Amino acid sequence: MTGSRRTATPGARSDSNRQPQSQRIRTLAIDVGGTGLKASVLDARGRMIVDGVWVDTPYPCPPKVLVKALVDLVKPLPAFDRVSVGFPGYVRNDKVITAPHFGDDIWHGFDLVEALKAKFGKPVRLLNDADMQGLAAIDGKGLELVVTLGTGVGTGLFRDGELMPHLELAHHPVHKGKDYNEYLGKKALEKMGKKKWNRRVRRVIGILHDLFHPDKIYIGGGNARNITFKLNAHVQLVSNQDGILGGFMLWEPMRKARLDVSRKVNSRKRTSRGQLIRMKDYHEYQA
Repeated sequence: MTGSRRTATPGARSDSNRQPQSQRIRTLAIDVGGTGLKASVLDARGRMIVDGVWVDTPYPCPPKVLVKALVDLVKPLPAFDRVSVGFPGYVRNDKVITAPHFGDDIWHGFDLVEALKAKFGKPVRLLNDADMQGLAAIDGKGLELVVTLGTGVGTGLFRDGELMPHLELAHHPVHKGKDYNEYLGKKALEKMGKKKWNRRVRRVIGILHDLFHPDKIYIGGGNARNITFKLNAHVQLVSNQDGILGGFMLWEPMRKARLDVSRKVNSRKRTSRGQLIRMKDYHEYQA
């Protein structure tokens, strides 16, 4: 995983064409979801240099099981220098506080950063998954709200590009005692169908607008593709790929402009770099 390094020969000339180390740094970005685990490696400009890989999230999913699954997931990927992880729960000071999909009791207080550092031998940074997606999605102007619709509901709030303290709105009551996860999550969509689920999404967008009055609302996550109603001008859908690309911004918060360019490049070349390949199909794809 670490790759090989050349050692300098005493008296040898330096290669004037060699890029500075800062321009060669690669970031392993991992997006942990309640349904799937995704990962790819980003170059020094935040571009995916290889197709992402993904596997179904294992259940039950205690810490040891997830750590092993992530180590196995990234084995086919090229060498990297640092790691970013988006996790579906409340995280603080490198530790997991809540893990609603995996079990709060078994995850509370677990140092995921230290566990992955021990496995990868690289520095690791950890952030809520909706917050990490937001780092790539936002414009960095005014008050911006990111909402992810997947197994559950995630949110991230930004002011002039700065991430605000995380709020787990997914656990806040929204209607008749149901929280956002129960009201809009994957199980709710499967139970009631797209038509009723879309009405709920429209209602929640209105509630969140009245609560925060954001300049923009970005909607991502795997179930955002099921939205069928016309969105207001200040609301837009964003690529689920941002959950990976945000891993670059976790290390390079001042380089948003370059990431915006890389997102356009990845969207144009999605069939060559930027797609996600299920792990069981990976070796066949590479052949």
